[in-house]
Amino acid sequence: MDLFRTVSSFQQFPGLIAAESTRNGGVSQAPFASLNLGLSTDDDEKAVWENRNRFFLSLGIAPGQIASAYQVHGREVKQVENPGRWDGFDALITNRKGIYLTVTVADCTPILIYDPKNQAVAAVHAGWKGTALRIVHHTLSRMKEAFDTSPGDCWAFIGTCIDECSYEVDAVVADHFQSPFKRWDEQRGKFFLDLKKANQAQLLTLGLPSAHIEISPYSTVLHNDQYFSYRKEKGQTGRMLNLIGLTP
Repeated sequence: MDLFRTVSSFQQFPGLIAAESTRNGGVSQAPFASLNLGLSTDDDEKAVWENRNRFFLSLGIAPGQIASAYQVHGREVKQVENPGRWDGFDALITNRKGIYLTVTVADCTPILIYDPKNQAVAAVHAGWKGTALRIVHHTLSRMKEAFDTSPGDCWAFIGTCIDECSYEVDAVVADHFQSPFKRWDEQRGKFFLDLKKANQAQLLTLGLPSAHIEISPYSTVLHNDQYFSYRKEKGQTGRMLNLIGLTP
């Protein structure tokens, strides 16, 4: 099993690297087996760094070129000028080549955005809170301010996350969403959310062409042998990374 999957629609752009890791090909032991890339898990730190080195080097990237954030399920956006790690941000943007933005997930929705006209990229973490807070809207607004990005020029990838049939929530969470993105299941007495469709709808509303939005066909729950799922594995599991950046 490969360490990562690439983004098909992004492959038309020379110099753009975009990928999402799987859970396979690493050295971590259960319950973090095996390619756990999460710095904030209870896994052995040496194993995590070995996994991260394997993942980055497989993409031709040095670990010192990475930008990341300690995510807090908010809507704050960080404009990145140098590699590093910051607290309190759920979206990173940059137009600096040679810096690779990452988002950490294990059920939440990762979103990668590329503006080929202005050579800018974004990595977004959209759990239910971030989706309800319209974090993709705030990200593209910041890209407009910083890089003169127009959504109509952008391409986006909505990555692997928890699927609608597995994501049951109570009314407190469901009330943040409109009916096209939530479903009431009478038998289970729960609502079900579709974060992929909710974020796709926001991107379309902002002006991204439908043909410019790629959605992962995979699920962290249904394809748990390939991806980590925080919910299915009851919190004792690893983390994947989604990554995007422009080569120098």
